[in-house]
Parts: sequence; C-alpha cells; structure tokens
Amino acid sequence: MTGSKKTLNKIVAWRIANIPERRFLYLLSLIIGLLSGVAALVLKNLIHFVEEELTGWFAVEGFSYLYLIYPLIGIFFTVLFVRFFIKDDLGHGVSKILYAISKKASRLKPHNTYSSMVASSLTIGFGGSVGSEAPIVLTGASIGSNLARIFKLNYKYVTLMVGCGAAGAIAGIFNAPIAGIVFTLEVLMLDMTMAYLIPLLISAVSATTISFFFMGEGVLLRFTQIQPFHINSIWFFIILGIFTGFLGLFFTRATMSLEKKFASIKSWIFRLLVGGFVLGILVLLFPPLFGEGYSSILKIFNGNGVELLDSPIFSGWKNNDYLIILVLAGILLFKVVAMSATTASGGIGGIFAPTLFMGAVAGFFLARIINLIYDAGLPENSFALAGMAGMMAAVMHAPLTGVFLTAEITGGYGFFIPLIVTSTIAYVTIMRFEPHSVYTKRLAQRGELITHHKDKAVLKMMKLRKLIETDFEILSPDATLRDLVKAISHSHRNLYPVVDSEGKMHGMVKLADVKNLIFETDLYDSVKVKDLMYMPEFYISPTDNMEKAAEKFETSGRYNLAVIDEGKYLGFISRAVVFSKYRKTLQDFSHD
Repeated sequence: MTGSKKTLNKIVAWRIANIPERRFLYLLSLIIGLLSGVAALVLKNLIHFVEEELTGWFAVEGFSYLYLIYPLIGIFFTVLFVRFFIKDDLGHGVSKILYAISKKASRLKPHNTYSSMVASSLTIGFGGSVGSEAPIVLTGASIGSNLARIFKLNYKYVTLMVGCGAAGAIAGIFNAPIAGIVFTLEVLMLDMTMAYLIPLLISAVSATTISFFFMGEGVLLRFTQIQPFHINSIWFFIILGIFTGFLGLFFTRATMSLEKKFASIKSWIFRLLVGGFVLGILVLLFPPLFGEGYSSILKIFNGNGVELLDSPIFSGWKNNDYLIILVLAGILLFKVVAMSATTASGGIGGIFAPTLFMGAVAGFFLARIINLIYDAGLPENSFALAGMAGMMAAVMHAPLTGVFLTAEITGGYGFFIPLIVTSTIAYVTIMRFEPHSVYTKRLAQRGELITHHKDKAVLKMMKLRKLIETDFEILSPDATLRDLVKAISHSHRNLYPVVDSEGKMHGMVKLADVKNLIFETDLYDSVKVKDLMYMPEFYISPTDNMEKAAEKFETSGRYNLAVIDEGKYLGFISRAVVFSKYRKTLQDFSHD
C-alpha cells in the first residue's frame, strides 16, 4: 500500500470515528457545492474567453464568412482532445449520469471532473450550437461521485453526492438554486425522501454563493414584463403549451434520427467534416445559431426580436412580417439540425441552451403570428418567456424545472401562472406521444434506465447471479426411487433437480408429488426418477434481470424457480431469498 493510500485510509478512519455520518454528509455536500460553483465559473469564463478572442474584433455582417469555418475548427480541436488525450466518450452528459446511477453504482470516472469543461469550451467557444449546462452537470456529478468514493461512502450516499454535484452545477451556472434542486429531483435522481433535500439545499446554495460572489447577483437573462398577465389571455398560453409540446416532440425525435444518420458514417474524420460543414453553413445562413444563443434570447426579451434577421441575407426582410415569420420558422427547424451536427460530429455540449433558445424563438414566433392574424396585441417577450418553460418541460419531461429555471434565470417571478400553464400543457402534450425524455430515451431503449419508481430501482440494483442457491440434492435421470428417498433423508429441500453427467437439466421432482411412494419399499428399485420428474414450465435464465425474474415469480405463482443456462442446470432462486434481498437493498437505498 502506497503512502498516500495509507494517509487516506487514516483520514477515512478518523472521520468514521469522530464525525457522525449525517454531519459529514452535510459537510461534504457543502464542499461539493463550492467546487461545482467554481467549476461553473471556470467554464463560463473559458467559453467567454474563447468567444471574445474569436469574435470580439469583427461584426457579423462584415465578416460572416468566418462563421463557416469557426465551428469546424472548434469541433476538430474537441475531437483531438477527446480521442487522443481523454480516450473516452464524453457525449450526452446527463444520460451518462443516469447510466452511472443505473448500472455503475453511481461511479463516474475521475477525468469527468474536468474533461467535459475543456471539451465543451472548445466546442461552444468556436460556435458549436449547443449548451454548456450538460457538461457542467456531468462535471459537478463527477466531483460528487469521486469525493464520495474517496471517503468510502455506500451506494445511496454516493448517489446523493452525485445529485449534490448536479444541483450545485445547475445552481452555479444559472444562479438558480431552486432550479438546481428541482432538476436533480425531477430529471436525475431515483425516488428520494425528504432527508435528501438538506444536502441538496446546502450544495445548491453554496454553488450559487460562489456564482454571486464572482459574477454578481444579476440574472442571466433580464426580463422586463411589458404588460401584466390577464386571465383572459390564458387560452393563448394553452395554445403555446400545445405548440411547444409538439415542437419538443420534433426536437427529441429529430435529434435521435440525425444522430443515427451521423453514426452511420464510420470514419470519424469524414463525420467531423460533414458535421462541421453542415453547422458552418447553417450558422452562415442563420447567425443566431452560433454558440449557446443567449444573446438572441435577450434581443427578444428587449423587444428587438427582429434583430435575429441581422445578416447579409435577411437584413432587408425586417419590415415584412411574413418574411420575419418565415425566417423564425427556419431558425426553429435548423436549430435542431445545428445542435445534432455539433454533437454527432464530435462536439461536446448539452441541450439546455438549445432548448431555451428554441422556446424563446417559438414563443416569439407564435405571438407574432397571432398578432398578425388577429391583432391581439400579445406581448411577444412574455410569450418567449413562457415558451422557454414549455420547451424545457417537453424536451426534458421536467415541467417544474421548466417553470423554476425560467423564472430564476430571467427574474420573471410575477409570471408564474403563464409559466405553469404552458409548462404543464407542453408536458401533457408530449407525454401523449413520447414516454421518455431526450435524456432517458437512449437508456430506456437499452433497458438501462432506473426510473423514479423505487420498486424498479431496487430490482435494478439486485444481481440475479448472487441469489442463486445450489444446496440441492441432485439426482441422475437413471436414479431409482431408493436414491430419491435417500436424497430426501439428507436434504432440507422439497425440490430435487434431475441432471445428467454433462450438467444438462432433464427435469425435477417435488416432494409433494412422491410422498405417497416413500413407504412403498417394493417399488424402490423398479421405479426410476425419470418416470417421476417433470420439466418446469417456468424457469430463469442467468441473463435475465431481476425485474424479469420478479415478473416470472408473479406470473407462475411458484416459490422456487430453476436457473437454466442453455439447458445447463445452475441452481434455484427462491421467492423468500428474493424478498429478503429486496428488503435489504431497499433499506440500503433509502435514506433514514
């Protein structure tokens, strides 16, 4: 054992002996929150630095051709960093966290504490049409996971610290502590009890404090309500909810489809070139697609939404409402393509910013259409705000996150009713067609998702092979009744598997079926076991997961099921053992 490991073990032993577990969790959640806040601050400044170095010296209108090559260069540098330095997949940060919770005991690799920040700053800084939020969430979650493992915490506490890191990351990058907590509960975490909230609160508040201290107390996207909300306009927000629900459906399915098309390109160099050029052309045509898009949202909030047409191609269309609507529709359509081209070709980033961007443009787009047709006088910036909540609710299947994040990052607290209405309607709309969010769909298709359903979560954590019992008296197919009676006298079981010399299971004998023959001594040598056995209708394969095994117990009504691997006998699994293990896992999983 190295000196550093000995020192660490001494620290862990001292902690266990001197600091009560719950108090230590509070302390660790504070540290994780502070580190996540610092990480969010570093990433913000990295992206800002790269963007300023690249674009601070020219105007879009004058040198827009540079936007054709910047995204390609950024993705190229990102791919080099990931392929030759990190040598691991960094894409789909939130899905990666969900996978770690589901399949890897919440263990995230140490390099995730920094690799996503570096990679995403290259991608986004050079104009990749993605957001920085998923990379920072992965960074925060990895900080929580690795610190928890260093201090040898068990699974439920490692998972809690993963959640603390994620909450701190969202809180830090958005100055939004409530949204950080709600996101963690609604999108990331397993079923959680109230006791989990205190560490999450500590982490979120400490990360927000770091952000406030260095970046000030201002909101990310200042929203000024032009006119108050009137209840008679609620119908328009219901329409907006339906619209963003279907737009979220398009976002989810188009993203999956485009990623598959890019994945079919086997050469990573060719895939990079195709994605980079597609992105460059789209950014050249629609400059608002460059980067995260928050500056475009601010233009809409400030009543300058037509400035989204500030490009050599569309600048002459600003006075034509119909052409404005046409360009906005193009931005909505091609934002998904630009985002997918960025990530599928090797760029690193998330969907938070694209979702907020599309929501704001969608609200502006719909309000402009309604005002044009009905002269309704709807406030376009208010609809943009509600559209952001609706898109988040639809794409992430997180209506509460949509409401609270939108309110916190804009200061639009006086607009809660429209936010709630739009978010709820959008969520209900997309759930009618798509049961999984863009985060969970990939995992659900592979059966690798732990949902918010605690029963399924506990079953996922149970390992079927560890429940197999082998202390059964095995009989040969040619054995006699005498051999069976002898086995019965030695066994405390009431099942007797019949297995040949090669390990193949031919059937089994139940004690209840032969108890009348036990006293028929004249039949001991004439009756064969193979005449008494039967092949079970229900059995378990070692490749089955515990959820499937539980279904078989429920369907069959049996108390014991044989485990058979391609005809080979491995043992039995009993309902009693499964229940005992289930209870123990549930207790380990749940916080006191």
